[in-house]
Amino acid sequence: MDRVIYTAMTGAKHTLTQQATTSHNLANATTNGFRAQIDAFRAVPVEGAPLGTRAFVVDVTSGTDFRAGAIQHTGRELDVAVQGDGWLAVQAADGSEAYTRNGSLRLDENGVLQTSSGLLVLGDGGPLSVPPGRNIAVAKDGTISLVPDGSTATGVTSVGRLKLVKPPTGELARGDDGLFRMKSGNPADVDPNVNVISGSLESSNVNVVDGMVDMISLARQFEMQMKILQHAENNDNKAAQLLSMS
Repeated sequence: MDRVIYTAMTGAKHTLTQQATTSHNLANATTNGFRAQIDAFRAVPVEGAPLGTRAFVVDVTSGTDFRAGAIQHTGRELDVAVQGDGWLAVQAADGSEAYTRNGSLRLDENGVLQTSSGLLVLGDGGPLSVPPGRNIAVAKDGTISLVPDGSTATGVTSVGRLKLVKPPTGELARGDDGLFRMKSGNPADVDPNVNVISGSLESSNVNVVDGMVDMISLARQFEMQMKILQHAENNDNKAAQLLSMS
């Protein structure tokens, strides 16, 4: 009797965990460059001599959906979308190098290039600073250029290049801050083949319809596991009545 109770209990517990993951994905359906998290169930046998026939359910994060989102044109000069595979390097809050697909960039009051959330954007030699000027443009290879104040319209100056990387997806791990990092802890190498599209942003790759269907399916699974526990309780009560009669 305790076998079915334990299996249903652990299944119900981790169904709630999967619902939280699906809710998190849906909450980021409008977050630029967001990559959906994928969870899965698996059965794990209980170790021990008297428990060889028993198993319980666990929820595992099987990975991340690395499919690209849709490219949306914004016309804003500091919006960039990574084309194809690749990542934009930023400096995380803890000082480590991290990677994102959210290319909504801005300049602070000191001319330092940042993400919309305030993280420093890295170039080939570290954080990028843009001097005062006009006609800022980001080239396909990530090179930032502008016309400095006081210069003629033809005096275009290159001020730096975005650090664009393309490590294998198997070497990336998602952090609690939503940024990706190398599992080895070492910074990824610059990949000259990664290109960006200026004046555009990449949307989230979360499919809202699929997410809502998953939420309904998980709710049905939870109800089924609760019914199994109720049936087990009823069977236990019936067995207790039979034993008391005998």
